[in-house]
Amino acid sequence: MPDTPESPAALAPRHRRPRRATLGAVVGVVTALVAALLAWPAAHRADAAPTAFVHPGVVVSQAQLDFMRQKVNAGEQPWKGAYDQMMASSYASLSRTAKPRATVECGSYSNPNYGCTDERQDAIAAYSDALAWYITRDARYAQKSIELMDAWSGTIKEHTNSNAPLQTGWAGSSWPKAAEIIKYTYDGGWPNESRFATMLRNVYLPEIIGGSNSNGNWELTMMEAATGISVFLDDKTSYDKAMSKFMGRVPAYVYLDSDGALPKTAPGSGLDTRDEIINYWQGLSTFENGVTQETCRDFTHTGYGISSISHVAETSRIQGNDLYTGDIGTRLRYALGFQSKYELGATPPSWLCGGSVTRGLGPVTEIGYNALHNRLGNGMDNTGILTQQNRPAGTNSLFVAWETLTHGDNPN
Repeated sequence: MPDTPESPAALAPRHRRPRRATLGAVVGVVTALVAALLAWPAAHRADAAPTAFVHPGVVVSQAQLDFMRQKVNAGEQPWKGAYDQMMASSYASLSRTAKPRATVECGSYSNPNYGCTDERQDAIAAYSDALAWYITRDARYAQKSIELMDAWSGTIKEHTNSNAPLQTGWAGSSWPKAAEIIKYTYDGGWPNESRFATMLRNVYLPEIIGGSNSNGNWELTMMEAATGISVFLDDKTSYDKAMSKFMGRVPAYVYLDSDGALPKTAPGSGLDTRDEIINYWQGLSTFENGVTQETCRDFTHTGYGISSISHVAETSRIQGNDLYTGDIGTRLRYALGFQSKYELGATPPSWLCGGSVTRGLGPVTEIGYNALHNRLGNGMDNTGILTQQNRPAGTNSLFVAWETLTHGDNPN
């Protein structure tokens, strides 16, 4: 009998061996797919580290620095007024003397305060001097910035006590902003740059990279510092880890109606019940677009969280991924608008914090407003009014500084 498709005798020997080969091929394909999926979070997330980091690239880009410098040197407002404000502050003083400590001990609300204020303010001063250098091209400011960074990198060994993670996040947010500008724009030399990098890697990064399940502003500030440090260190692994935590924390900090009856919770938060979530949200049980986990605590701490969201989004945008155009940007836009409305004096409804809020948002609106309104065209009337009223935005002496100067109406 000739071999035909209908012949069982012919069918069996022809197809058994190919089936075994096909099964092996399928196993190989499945194995490859599993490996690819396992690698996906680190290598292919939309918010993953770029192939090569952009420098300077922590919150402020080269183009933004150039725009700022041009406007100040032309005497244009609000940039000239913002520059004058910075230069008149103690942070830009060439007579400043660093006050480093081997151990910075910070308890709750910085009590005890052994080096906490000194560290934060020296870090802001290093950043202020770096900005002053870039605008003036006066090498004394670059050298002062280096002097401050060298003093701390040659001294500090650890942060201790209950506020250690937050303190590390605050100071660690300012150091890489200063270092990026100096390393990539000043050609006068920085002999101890590698020691400074070692300080960030060994003293700062381990304290913050794991995150925190405290109030949301803690982890947001810690991830701001971690992303900035990772950019300076060209550390893609740490950048990915910090961004992953950030992407999980923002939806747990700013509420959107699409979240449902209750706000989202951060991965690993341990908040499993309605009562636990409401308690974490300062007793708030009714939610509206833009209300935050700390709105009913006070606007000052809320401002810390909003500021860090904008700082990480700005760094990510410089590094090639514009978070402003997605969920993060939507939450930031609503958070700015919600808080700005009541900061401007609107009477809160009874469901919101019992009809009473504690104002004091701080100088935190410039970066988000510039990105979301000026660059992307979103209507943000309340945020715009508040931003204009607060110009020039100064510093909160923690980790926010001179953002009218660097980002006010900056198209870059």
